[in-house]
Amino acid sequence: MNILLWHVHGSWTTAFVQGSHTYLVPVLPDRGPDGLGRARTFAWPESVVELEPERLREEPVDLVVLQRPHEAELAARWLGGRRPGRDVPAVYLEHNAPEGDVPRTRHPCADRDDLLLVHVTHFNRLFWDNGRAPTAVVEHGVVDPGHRWTGELPRAAVVVNEPLRRGRTTGTDLLPGLAEAVGLDVFGMGTAGLAEALGLPAGRCRSWELPQERLHEELARRRVYAHPVRWTSLGLSLIEAMHLGMPVVALATTEAVEAVPPEAGVLSTRPEVLREAAARYVADPDAARAAGEAARQAALRRYGLKRFLADWDRLMEEAVR
Repeated sequence: MNILLWHVHGSWTTAFVQGSHTYLVPVLPDRGPDGLGRARTFAWPESVVELEPERLREEPVDLVVLQRPHEAELAARWLGGRRPGRDVPAVYLEHNAPEGDVPRTRHPCADRDDLLLVHVTHFNRLFWDNGRAPTAVVEHGVVDPGHRWTGELPRAAVVVNEPLRRGRTTGTDLLPGLAEAVGLDVFGMGTAGLAEALGLPAGRCRSWELPQERLHEELARRRVYAHPVRWTSLGLSLIEAMHLGMPVVALATTEAVEAVPPEAGVLSTRPEVLREAAARYVADPDAARAAGEAARQAALRRYGLKRFLADWDRLMEEAVR
């Protein structure tokens, strides 16, 4: 199949393009949000082909994977009038949990019955108002980074982008309390100056922005992975940390309660419980190792790449019939 999709979510797309199809990714001269082209910090196969909008007009496309509301109009224009869902098969992939007046948030595709609305978690499908749109769930999959955990640094790792802007959504307000229990190393975009902004000593909270390969290496050196996010779709960084063999301490919110079994770490809606659990893992490398091994096995079973690609192949074959 020739599949048209925009480069919107680097980690998710990296897994998706490992399949057996040809993936057409729009590229613009400025490589802005509507034309990022191929990833520069992720390893993508040669089957991912950059195409300028004018070249898409005559390109055979078997399926369009929409990920943002405006992409339907953009695709119709760039495909020479071929409308996704009407003239060419389409699915709409929703990455995010709803925002706003939850749980009454109506999805932008709720009134469409000409495409399939695909969610990445069962929680998301439950909380979005999907209207009459047919829905499906394809849970995340990731390229296995391998069992890398050493836990040599007795600190907790957190991955979050723009924690100061996103605030309570990502649990940024919970970081000072967590830092009282364990040293924190926070990775992600927009984390510069985080310790100072939170009024924390630099040694208690350190921050870095790293490329993906370096990120996996550095995460695996930390003793425990902390996930203080209140409201989000299931973070791929959490699944990746589990693949690395890291024990998990996470808020028991959204899909995390499905992703992390009891033997893989500690989930709770009580921040003090998470602080105590993080401190225990930091103080007990053997317990951290055992929980991390369980986390890896759970991630491989549920979020392995083979299952992910097989689920998508079945869904796409049905969509183009």
